[in-house]
Amino acid sequence: MATGTIRYWAAAKAAAGTAEEAYDAGTLAEALAAVRSRHPGELARVLTRCSFLVDGNPVGRRGHETVRLAEGGTVEVLPPFAGG
Repeated sequence: MATGTIRYWAAAKAAAGTAEEAYDAGTLAEALAAVRSRHPGELARVLTRCSFLVDGNPVGRRGHETVRLAEGGTVEVLPPFAGG
């Protein structure tokens, strides 16, 4: 397990009710499962449309269970942005 920070942006931030919170997880899938448990409802729905950066690197289409989290790392939760 690693500890680090999850940062929420735009609609994810509004749904979470906070700009950031700590994670204690080994993979992105574990961290997101914990987030869904802590914030049932709107945030869980928003997460289905989000993209993620882990320590500045895009997750893309990789399975979240394959994305390892580092001690002291950062997960950015980025909902779709309007405009273009």
